Amino acid sequence: MKMNYSQLINNLVSEGVLKTPALVEAFREIDRADFVPSGERKYAYLDTALPIGYDQTISQPYTVAFMLELLNPQKGEKILDVGSGSGWTTALLACIVGGKGLVMGVEVVPELVALGQNNLAKYEFPHARIEQSSAKLGCPEHAPYDKILVSAAGNEVPQELTEQLKIGGVMVLPVGDALWKVTCVSKNKTKTETFEGFAFVPLIR
Repeated sequence: MKMNYSQLINNLVSEGVLKTPALVEAFREIDRADFVPSGERKYAYLDTALPIGYDQTISQPYTVAFMLELLNPQKGEKILDVGSGSGWTTALLACIVGGKGLVMGVEVVPELVALGQNNLAKYEFPHARIEQSSAKLGCPEHAPYDKILVSAAGNEVPQELTEQLKIGGVMVLPVGDALWKVTCVSKNKTKTETFEGFAFVPLIR
């Protein structure tokens, strides 16, 4: 049976991966089909990663829900979205933080920057934007951030991104085949939690 978007979200809720009311509402407001290439749109409501070109993917909804629950974005926060891809996570975060917040999406592939910008423009989010990555990882000119989401995997936690977190801030990112939640405890100290069993495209520097 072909799944619709409501059924996908209801499944994520029933599986216990999507729990926070604000996140559930964001998933309902931001249609994943708006961020999937036209050739893949018939698969938009499947709980699987899909190709968006240039060896990149739009992540599996289960994984995005899991990551955002760990990140715990709040209204009014400033959030960095590293590896914004087609713009879906940037839009979800923008929906949650609201007009008093800021979401900065950065993407290294120029064609995906344009794709993400076009997709984000389908929604009224003047407080969110997607920009081309610079030589520096992240977006240090707008740091520090309350939260940082990274959607591509490296072999370690990048120090450049840790330095862009506020004290008390949280970064969620894949390292190898695990998701890491990194909390900035003080200027020189972080606390980490790991969650195994995930796969991501590699982080391009």
